[in-house]
Amino acid sequence: MYAVTDPTTGEVVATYPTATDAEVAAAVDAAHAATAWGRSSTVAERAALLRRLGDLHTQHRDALAASIVREMGKPLAEAESEIGFCTEIYHYYADHAEEFLADEPVDVASGPGTAVVRRGPVGVLLGIMPWNFPAYQVARFAAPNLAVGNTLVLKHAPQCPATAALLERLVAEAGFPPGAYVNVYADNEQIVGVIADPRVQGVSLTGSERAGAAVAEIAGRHLKKVVLELGGSDPFVVLSTDDLDAVVEAAVAARLDNTGQACNAAKRFVVVKDLYDAFVEKFTVRLAASATGAPLASAAAAETLARQVDAAVAEGATLHSAGERHGAYFPAGVLTGLTTGDAAARQELFGPVAMVFSAADEDDAVRIANDTPYGLGSYVFTTDPAQAARVADRIEAGMVFVNGVGAEGAELPFGGVKRSGFGRELGRLGIEEFVNKKLIRTVG
Repeated sequence: MYAVTDPTTGEVVATYPTATDAEVAAAVDAAHAATAWGRSSTVAERAALLRRLGDLHTQHRDALAASIVREMGKPLAEAESEIGFCTEIYHYYADHAEEFLADEPVDVASGPGTAVVRRGPVGVLLGIMPWNFPAYQVARFAAPNLAVGNTLVLKHAPQCPATAALLERLVAEAGFPPGAYVNVYADNEQIVGVIADPRVQGVSLTGSERAGAAVAEIAGRHLKKVVLELGGSDPFVVLSTDDLDAVVEAAVAARLDNTGQACNAAKRFVVVKDLYDAFVEKFTVRLAASATGAPLASAAAAETLARQVDAAVAEGATLHSAGERHGAYFPAGVLTGLTTGDAAARQELFGPVAMVFSAADEDDAVRIANDTPYGLGSYVFTTDPAQAARVADRIEAGMVFVNGVGAEGAELPFGGVKRSGFGRELGRLGIEEFVNKKLIRTVG
């Protein structure tokens, strides 16, 4: 089940044995034993370990990036950038953990005495991670929760066993005690048992809608909190511009991030009618010219995207593309002629294919942008600041980026609404998800 398959060739280059039931149980045992460290260590001590872990990501950037490229085909420069972002995340929580976890006094109006909210760990957490950002997704989950003092059982994607092992090694090298972070090559049935274990207090999953729904159902049955970061079909809304070429460049960057395999990549481009024809012409040319030539994560991923594109064309869409699909490689393309009622318009296309819609005006653009089951991120381009504020307020998504792409940061909360999931990662909100906000009320 856990294997490194080079997407450029389809060759299986390494396999890792799936954990036995005893090994999975031992992982939870170790994480539970380490909760003593989480409750007794100081925030400053844990912050120092996080800083060291961030430094180790920088020191081992080349090995981590090479592992990511080998496992899921990401362009090397993007893999190196991913590791750099991981370092920023670990350092961010190292810098701010004491501030975020400081006691919060409460003004008492109900009688004598004092009150304070003290934030502390809840215990063992399960993290279920995806293949598209093998190190960054782990950092988003691990950094704030290790800062709190929670301990982690980490189930990575079956495509990324080598990166998973390397990350676990770096956590240990940073000085975290045994059990603070335990990588386990578990199967889905074993994970059901981990979620059910009364010592496990919560689950964080980044992945598909189907996986999120399954995990949420099991967690709900056992009264476990979950954070879900699921799919997205983010709109890129173009309302006005005095530099269409710059907007097109931003649109291309937003679509081709990670070869189009990012949940928060722009996937639906909604352009007012006065700019539509010129945008489609320029965008189609630039998208093809900017394609990295990297494969998708697997031949199966390319086959799924091909079925979606073929279905869209069968519904009446026009595909503007050059090149042939082979193996895990998929040529960049643009779909036009879709309406929001078409099946493809309500799906997530995970790869370098964009959908472009014409909008009559601002109201119609907002309607198209919101006519989706997803609500992760969004992008709004306009020269009118009042319009930008107005449309950003009307967009039904967890994130809106105005006149820019690639503007994520460790300090900015990440997450969505609707079928894109719930909960937040990163920023101050990211450290609040799995904490015991304990009230201490002293009367006399």
